Amino acid sequence: MSGLLLAASPAAAAGLTEAQVRDFAARQEKTWNARDLTGFFAMFTPDAVFIDQTRTPKGELIPYGQSDRAKAKELARKFLAGSTSVERGVIDKVAIASDGRSATVTGREITTIQTGTRTRKVCANTQQTLVLSGGVLKSKGQTDTVTRCR
Repeated sequence: MSGLLLAASPAAAAGLTEAQVRDFAARQEKTWNARDLTGFFAMFTPDAVFIDQTRTPKGELIPYGQSDRAKAKELARKFLAGSTSVERGVIDKVAIASDGRSATVTGREITTIQTGTRTRKVCANTQQTLVLSGGVLKSKGQTDTVTRCR
């Protein structure tokens, strides 16, 4: 895990910690891999936004999907009805806001998808913002930028 960044203010020390952020991300991955969509989507705020995009060879970002939490849950349910999916993520950077109440998490994930007899891997750079509200950590959504698997 490389490039960790943690705000060093007293407010951050009283709020979110890097350990909490990493634990949240691990629980997200575990819940998704268990196919627990109710538990997975409960980890997001009601106004969460999910964005899927790709980058052209010239570096241009091309969005191809954007969903709110309800739509993302519906799409995930349809996807998992015909496929299995296992995600493995790596956090590259955790940036905690100076007030200690939110954090931006940047990383990468590899998803192995099995549909019938076909297995494929999809790789993406990921970014999400986590917020602390009433002592509960939630995600405001996630942006996945599909990349070539290395």
